Amino acid sequence: MNINNDVLNRFLFDNHHVRGELVQLEHTIQTNLKNHQYPAGVEQLLAELLAATCLLTATLKFEGDITVQLQGDGPVSYLAINGNNLQQMRGIARVTNTKSAAIAQGLSALIGKGKMIITIRPKQGEAYQGVVALTADNIADCLSHYFDVSEQIPTKIWLYTDTQSKKVAGVLLQLLPDSGSKQQQQEDFDHLCQLTHTITTEEVFSLTAEQLLYRLYHQEQVRLFDPQSVSYVCGCSEVKCLQAISQMQPDEISAILEEQGSINMTCDYCLTQYQFDQQKLQSLLTATRH
Repeated sequence: MNINNDVLNRFLFDNHHVRGELVQLEHTIQTNLKNHQYPAGVEQLLAELLAATCLLTATLKFEGDITVQLQGDGPVSYLAINGNNLQQMRGIARVTNTKSAAIAQGLSALIGKGKMIITIRPKQGEAYQGVVALTADNIADCLSHYFDVSEQIPTKIWLYTDTQSKKVAGVLLQLLPDSGSKQQQQEDFDHLCQLTHTITTEEVFSLTAEQLLYRLYHQEQVRLFDPQSVSYVCGCSEVKCLQAISQMQPDEISAILEEQGSINMTCDYCLTQYQFDQQKLQSLLTATRH
């Protein structure tokens, strides 16, 4: 069966004032993980955070960048996904205790006591940051808690991983308040959540969006919108590395070149290595002096 992977599908329940999203990822997360040697539990957590960030980004009507971070005192001190409204994503994990991270399972065991930080930087307007404690043992419930606290919008999220094939998927339902009965709206939302809760991991990775939505909601009126592609885009480049080097003093650059022969930089996200020798930096040194 030909599943259209690495896409985000938005859908709407016409009779219930509830919106939904479905993201199914394969190549995006595999590319993100391929150069790293993360423990299996860390890979799963990073994959779930990437899918969750896709869902979160799609709820926002903005053009710009988003960063979702998990920080804690556990064997994994930091996880982060950077993305934008084009669904271009990249992620990283910082493992401070590899031995403990290798045997730990779940959010609490890996991150420990910590918090989730969501930073939104729109192209127009001011940046916004929301911070919530990690009160649950999974990313889906923590993100639902974020919506309850920060946005006060009933939201439910489900995340699914296939660790062997390195696939991840996610579903989001969100209530859209209107002028009708709040009790009825909540009952409709709860009903749709109960239906969504019946999704199996096998189904979410083997069915297309159309097939999955029909299986779940065939008695509802569901509008499925055009899918949006999700991709891994690191964003590192030689130009950005040169910009970073240009912040150094010319004599400091010269001293490093004299001692090491080149300035070497490695991207934390994709692990691409950049090397700058005297010839590559000569124009930068000349421009700096001017």
